[in-house]
Amino acid sequence: MGTEAFVYRRREPEKTVLYQTVQEHLDTFLARLAGEGESLPGYVESAFEAYLDCGMLQKGFARFYCGECGHSRLVAFS
Repeated sequence: MGTEAFVYRRREPEKTVLYQTVQEHLDTFLARLAGEGESLPGYVESAFEAYLDCGMLQKGFARFYCGECGHSRLVAFS
């Protein structure tokens, strides 16, 4: 029975069309709503902000280290 090594690859959410669209247009959308005297419910705006932070190394990560081979890897918080 052979052993297959699992290779972790970061999701790279910033490369998806949905992420790029939300990132590019969220501030404009919120400003337009505010200009019309409207706003999103707080939990919806918070969900958009959390979505943009999810999986991004600069927003937080854990470092995993293998004592056997000495390799370490960063894993972004989600």
